[in-house]
Amino acid sequence: MKPSRSYIDSLSDFAELLGTIGQAEKAAKELNRELDAATTSAPVAPKTQTAVSEPAQTPKPEPDEAPPPTTEELLAELDALVGLDAIKDSVRSLINLVKVRRLREEAGLPVPPMSLHMVFTGNPGTGKTTVARIMGGLFRAIGVLSKGHLVETDRGGLVAGYVGQTAVKTGELVRSALGGILFIDEAYALTPPEAQNDFGREAVETLLKLMEDNRNELVVIVAGYNEPMEDFISSNPGLQSRFNRYFAFPDYNAGELLAIFAGMCEKHEYALSEYARKSAETLLADMYAARGENFGNARDVRNLFENVISVHADRVSGIEAPTREELRSVSAEDIEKAAAM
Repeated sequence: MKPSRSYIDSLSDFAELLGTIGQAEKAAKELNRELDAATTSAPVAPKTQTAVSEPAQTPKPEPDEAPPPTTEELLAELDALVGLDAIKDSVRSLINLVKVRRLREEAGLPVPPMSLHMVFTGNPGTGKTTVARIMGGLFRAIGVLSKGHLVETDRGGLVAGYVGQTAVKTGELVRSALGGILFIDEAYALTPPEAQNDFGREAVETLLKLMEDNRNELVVIVAGYNEPMEDFISSNPGLQSRFNRYFAFPDYNAGELLAIFAGMCEKHEYALSEYARKSAETLLADMYAARGENFGNARDVRNLFENVISVHADRVSGIEAPTREELRSVSAEDIEKAAAM
């Protein structure tokens, strides 16, 4: 049978299609060869790295803190203070009492109740804050307090301006002092006699409660002038029962004031000439003789020292290329000019 024309045409189309497919495959193979050659000869682009945050750095440990001072070191620091012989004896006696009390407790022996809260009386600049700081360290060293730090405040740190806020403010301050000593300067300002409804009385009541609640974790020292402090303690029966240990800080005499001034100079490497020392001695003796009720003691000496180094700086700044000795040397004229400031 002879194939029809349509059949022959379909075979022709199919053959043409196969030829087209073959050409396409050949073209694809050729393209792949060209791509492989290009990839081999072309420089390889660096791979794009996904940004990754650096791992958190482990904090470097702080250098080891110096060990807290020992009882012996703290007592040596106390002894190095100018004057205050009676205060030093009282502090040593109290530390001995506390140490023996703890030994009796460890031995199972009865111990009478004892309050460590104290009243420091005296004029400004008589060393009250310094002694309080040393006592905090001593109480820590003998195991009475866990930290022994000193938190200083006054009426402003305890009393707020609105009803209900004073108790909160006082509570926060007491919590910051737990394990150490809370030192309240000019404590009598909390109970002004002319203002019976003053918020300061709320601070006192809150303080007394917190002292009782934390009696094994807190020592409170109230400080100020002699007579006002007596009035303050007698203003509240709770204060009288808790504050029964008094330390009276006397004014420094003229010789002690000179020793304090010379110590400040030595600490900061200022050298007193012979005439400068005599000038300072005369000035401080006159200052002591003319002192009033509110004599500033070491605070006044500090002010004198700061005036002296200011006058010294004015003088030395006028010297071209001053020597080390000139940078250190304080003259009698420096003292005299400072006294007039």
